[in-house]
Amino acid sequence: MIKIFKLKNIISIKDFEREDIEYILDEASKLEDIAKSRDISEELKGKILGLMFFEPSTRTRISFETAMKRLHGQCIGFTSSGSSSVSKGESIADTAKMFEGYSDALVIRHELEGVSKFISDIVDVPVINAGDGAGQHPTQTLLDLYTIRNEIGSIDNLKIALIGDLKFGRTVHSLSNALCLFDNVKIYLVSPPELRMPQEVLIDLDKTNVEYEEVSNIEDIIDDVNVLYVTRIQKERFGDIDEYEKIKGAYIVNKKMLEGKDLIVMHPLPRIDEIAGDVDDTKYNKYFTQAANAVPVRMAILKTLIKNNPK
Repeated sequence: MIKIFKLKNIISIKDFEREDIEYILDEASKLEDIAKSRDISEELKGKILGLMFFEPSTRTRISFETAMKRLHGQCIGFTSSGSSSVSKGESIADTAKMFEGYSDALVIRHELEGVSKFISDIVDVPVINAGDGAGQHPTQTLLDLYTIRNEIGSIDNLKIALIGDLKFGRTVHSLSNALCLFDNVKIYLVSPPELRMPQEVLIDLDKTNVEYEEVSNIEDIIDDVNVLYVTRIQKERFGDIDEYEKIKGAYIVNKKMLEGKDLIVMHPLPRIDEIAGDVDDTKYNKYFTQAANAVPVRMAILKTLIKNNPK
């Protein structure tokens, strides 16, 4: 049977079925050689990607640009609200409609949840959510799953610890939702009480066969997991800086605590101090591989959406 990717937009990982995820991961595998060889495909020659980044980004924006250029497409856009006409008072809707006229697909990052969904409802080109506030980051989740599958061999039967800022971390929200689609998965939620996983995510987990456990110490679970997925404490999400100061540095993964363990360490980056530098040169470090995997995965996303939805 020929697999068909059914989604026009990528707004939330909740919109995916398992076969949709596997379709993108399989497409990324086919494109990985091009990404690694720095070669150029002709798949999207003549196509233009609109990058609407209202919030700062390094890896996500640059990897989307790289992915589009590897497919022989081009990019237009802005990197902050201040560099767009939004700073002059133009509405987000008007900006999006203008970009629709210039682009074959749009990539949106915004500090508010729901903006990507709003834009997808008013334009006819595919829309990709590149992170909305503390909500979702679906394309990060797809490259996370791609990394897990490549490094461990399967996403089924996974035991994974999500560590750090589970309250505001959109990457762990999306990843938790995605893992609900796989078999025999156990998630350890490791965080300070102030940064526990939001109740709405736990409710989603409760509706599935995924087993989860909330714990406060990495040492309690480190012998049981295949993956340590570490996240930073996000200073920018705190309204009270004193609250941030109380819990920053709550978890630090170092080489000594990993020795003899059969696991990999992942991180969506940027890293502050939650993974010590002495982990970088060990076999456990997969966070730089994870970042590199963004290119073939986002190539697969762009190729699929733009070719399935020609203007």
